[in-house]
Amino acid sequence: MSAYPVITLRPDDGVVVARGAIEPGTPVADGVTAAERIPAGHKVAVRPHRSGEAVTKYGQIIGFAKDDIAAGRHVHVHNLGMGEFARDYAFGVDARPTRLVTPPATFQGIRRRDGRVATRNYVGILTSVNCSAHVADLIADAFRRHPILGLDPLAAYPNVDGVVALTHKTGCGMAMGEPLRLLRRTLAGYARHVNFSHIVMIGLGCEVNQIGAFLEEQGLGDRIRSMNIQSLGGTRKTVEAGIDFVKGILAEANVVHREPVPASELIVALQCGGSDGYSGVSANPALGIASDLVVQNGGTVILSETTETYGAEHLFTRRAVSPEVGQKLVDLMRWWEEYTRKEGSEIDANPSPGNKAGGLTTILEKSLGAMAKAGSTNLVEVLRYADPVTAKGFVFMDTPGYDPVSATGQVAGGANLVCFTTGRGSVFGCKPAPSIKIATNSAMYRRLEEDMDVNCGTILDGEETVEQAGQRIFELILKVAGGERTKSEQFDFGSSEFAPWQIGATV
Repeated sequence: MSAYPVITLRPDDGVVVARGAIEPGTPVADGVTAAERIPAGHKVAVRPHRSGEAVTKYGQIIGFAKDDIAAGRHVHVHNLGMGEFARDYAFGVDARPTRLVTPPATFQGIRRRDGRVATRNYVGILTSVNCSAHVADLIADAFRRHPILGLDPLAAYPNVDGVVALTHKTGCGMAMGEPLRLLRRTLAGYARHVNFSHIVMIGLGCEVNQIGAFLEEQGLGDRIRSMNIQSLGGTRKTVEAGIDFVKGILAEANVVHREPVPASELIVALQCGGSDGYSGVSANPALGIASDLVVQNGGTVILSETTETYGAEHLFTRRAVSPEVGQKLVDLMRWWEEYTRKEGSEIDANPSPGNKAGGLTTILEKSLGAMAKAGSTNLVEVLRYADPVTAKGFVFMDTPGYDPVSATGQVAGGANLVCFTTGRGSVFGCKPAPSIKIATNSAMYRRLEEDMDVNCGTILDGEETVEQAGQRIFELILKVAGGERTKSEQFDFGSSEFAPWQIGATV
């Protein structure tokens, strides 16, 4: 713990992070006092910077001084901005063999007949188009548990976690090219997801995303039962048919049991949302320790949110297992630069107002903190949005930074559990995968304790190390994968957050 009320991440950094609110005149480093009030989680300069000079945090560039910045001044959006600088991609120079744990840790998983391992056991209702969304919701509502009213339509099926409708806002009025292919790839990922025992897909009948073409393209004819509102004769008849289908398969879906399985069966999606100035100091690095433990036990972790890796990608390319894998990540960054330029935006628009209120200034700073979730193991593969994840180890999937869209792609890729860090207090779920919520600071954890599973503010409070918190997260991952319900599951989060990435024009 520093003698000063700040967090120093690297001895040669130009800024430090306020542990709590700092009043003017408070010493923040040897020979340096705060020249103004510094909000909690925000940065204060510990040496002077000239206008245009690079400012460093985590030992890396987070931006450039817009004006001269004196030591002791608050460093934020008013005096720190983006700028161009060279990145040394040095493909693979830091890649090292991963030492696997033998025997690996275990959890109580559900072994499917095809050998895959589930962490939950849901019946899924998918939609081909938004026009069938309400019908899908009506079918799922017939099986919704109401604990307060004492109603449980699934009481006779204790091994079924629920019946969930995953609806979306597209499926028609869209181009037949990449936008439709991306939607179908996402829906197919959910249709194949190991946490679903059975799937029914509801369509309207005249949409661009025709169910028959979708099933043929994705090879899902034997996996999905499909229904068409127009052919069945309307809303009531389709809802009745959907309810009858679910009732008919519940007994079969219930015939599962949990058994010890190796942690190598874990595919963990790494997410952060509502980030603050503490995210890259406490929760994200602690999750990085847990990610390393998952990989060392033979499992897989998926980092995404490409726009929140921008500016830090060179630290991943140095850990790439091959130049080809490293180049894929660089190519993604170039694609996003062009994509945002065509849309009249810029990648640095990513830090949200809440992120900035919490102390994050530029996308470079946000990316350096966000990347800590992926730990320190090799980057083994880079995938498109919603591509199936088959590699073991640390995988990167291309997604936007928006949490629901990003997590949807990861779960479509096969993630059977989500770990989600937050500093401002995001509430989130992502059925059919359980979501563990990890708080960056104790004040927010106490305020939103009913929504948070883990408090990593203990690191800032000096109660435990990053390594100890990471071990605690890993142990919770095993428990949740084995059936322990998370806070978001207790609130039944996870269906409304289904949000496939929409690209291209709506016509």
